[in-house]
Amino acid sequence: MTSEAEVHSPTPELPWIVEGQPLPPVSEAWGARSPAPGLLAASSDLSAQRLMDAYAKGVFPWFNAGQPVLWWSPDPRMVLRTHDFRFHRSLQQSLKRWSLTPDFELCFDRDFSQVIRRCATSPRAGQKGTWIVPQMVAAYEDLHRMGLAHSCEMRIRGELVAGLYFVALGRAVFGESMFTTVTDGSKMTLACLVSVCLQHGVAAIDCQQNTRHLASLGACEIPRSDFLRSIDAGREQAPIDWAQQSLNWQLLTSLMATP
Repeated sequence: MTSEAEVHSPTPELPWIVEGQPLPPVSEAWGARSPAPGLLAASSDLSAQRLMDAYAKGVFPWFNAGQPVLWWSPDPRMVLRTHDFRFHRSLQQSLKRWSLTPDFELCFDRDFSQVIRRCATSPRAGQKGTWIVPQMVAAYEDLHRMGLAHSCEMRIRGELVAGLYFVALGRAVFGESMFTTVTDGSKMTLACLVSVCLQHGVAAIDCQQNTRHLASLGACEIPRSDFLRSIDAGREQAPIDWAQQSLNWQLLTSLMATP
């Protein structure tokens, strides 16, 4: 039962961060009983340097057009442990079927800008508009030019038909958004990303927040403290040359498939 004090507890004040000022410690993020659990701070600036610093602390931006830049660090945190990826039989069949198509490719970093823009314009169930606003697109493109943001792409005869983008600091990998124009396309790009992570010893992919779709693929919530330790460990490792990677089918099929 909720006490009267809890019902009338005031909303915590949200820090406003100016350019050059560091983000607050994640321990100051709003808690579970607040209007927006995990909300840490707001700012007007969104630069590649700010993004790099934020991801290193387990913080990510998420806001809508017309809002200030909102910074989040939820507890618990949704992650996909790569060995727990559910390589469903239906996904295996889709991947095998598409692989027989002439000029089928699963590749990385061919056209990051097109991938993030396609993610921004792809409709989302239950959402109006997009949170991938032009300011965010520009910042992640700068991060890509710094070698820290990447795309995984599904192409048929050279045409981009599905993709996702992510951030990688060393071997700490942070998933962002995906799109598809074909059945199971985004799942196939995720499977490709998982296979490369398995090949290079990446234990988990950050999924930020809990969704039914991610849970169906094996993602789960873990304490933020555990997540932060995994980031620190991953950042200490050498980065992956993502542009040279491709699907590792053998590692995918070594996972326990779910019917």
